[in-house]
Amino acid sequence: MDKVTRLASEKGVVLFSKSSCCMCYAVKILFQELGVTPMVHELDQDPEGWEMEKALMRLGCNGPVPAIFIGGKLVGSTNEVMSLHLSRGLMPMLKPYQTLC
Repeated sequence: MDKVTRLASEKGVVLFSKSSCCMCYAVKILFQELGVTPMVHELDQDPEGWEMEKALMRLGCNGPVPAIFIGGKLVGSTNEVMSLHLSRGLMPMLKPYQTLC
């Protein structure tokens, strides 16, 4: 749990992902199109990935990936991020972390 909370707060936008997950890929593309470069942690490529998956579930993630943190706070998974984006609530959260004008 400590590793997940530490990693989640190391950068403004953090994505816990699996390299083979299509929903993770969709979130990565969305952030790219919005001018945000998240810190991505591929759980299937980390020796402690299984423990981090369990920690993410304990934090309230419906599924272990994708798990998106903005400003150190858990936003949720694909559904939450897409809902925020469609309701125009995502951009204000991402504004401080955009790399494009």
